[in-house]
Amino acid sequence: MDKEKIKHLLQSVRDGSVGIDRALERLKSLPYEDLGFAMVDSHRSLRKGFAEVIFCQGKETSQVVGIAQKLMENNTTVIATRAGKEVYEALSSARGDVYYNQTARFIRIGPVPESVSRKEALVVTAGTADIPVAEEAALTAESLGCAVERLYDAGAAGIHRLFGSMERINRAGVIIVAAGMDGVLPSIIGGVAACPVIAVPTSVGYGASFGGLAALLTMLNSCAPGVLAVNIDNGFGAGYAAAMILRSENP
Repeated sequence: MDKEKIKHLLQSVRDGSVGIDRALERLKSLPYEDLGFAMVDSHRSLRKGFAEVIFCQGKETSQVVGIAQKLMENNTTVIATRAGKEVYEALSSARGDVYYNQTARFIRIGPVPESVSRKEALVVTAGTADIPVAEEAALTAESLGCAVERLYDAGAAGIHRLFGSMERINRAGVIIVAAGMDGVLPSIIGGVAACPVIAVPTSVGYGASFGGLAALLTMLNSCAPGVLAVNIDNGFGAGYAAAMILRSENP
């Protein structure tokens, strides 16, 4: 971050030559902070409403800690995904407000924000094996200020389990559906839900599922309108998109 630019901008606000709204617009475009191994976008929350999220896979633990510490200087809540237990232990040794979900490999530093929407996100899985991806989606949405309900193991092989929960489907503002195998559940829900459905293909299934590719293709070819698909096992992307949809009600 260019501290001299910020200092000059603050002075311009004080002397009245730049209005507050204009100053905020300039802050949104100010540069990143260079840590040598990462360019930390500390102003992303000004542009998008949510802070930059740390993808831990492939990073050294010390790098994740360094990025997290820098982000926490400007944000009350920071998220880290695909995080191993060693990352959690390193972060929690420095801070007391670190939450870790080992199933989802998800870390949240700081408090859960207040809800940003009157409606909630409903996270559904076709089977129990899809829960790790679904939990990543649910925890992401919660950590971005969304109320979240969960409906797990309600797949097409026992569709009566799903239709027993129509009240929950009808009151949702957005629905995230994680499914592997044939990946048909998002289309079924998309045919009865009045809100957007975010389909998450999971790499669950036997050989012909091709590590989630079969489910992804099913979801991309959905005949139900209003069904959108993210990448295989991308629970984070689904949770983030759900938060943006719900947040649009209260910009």
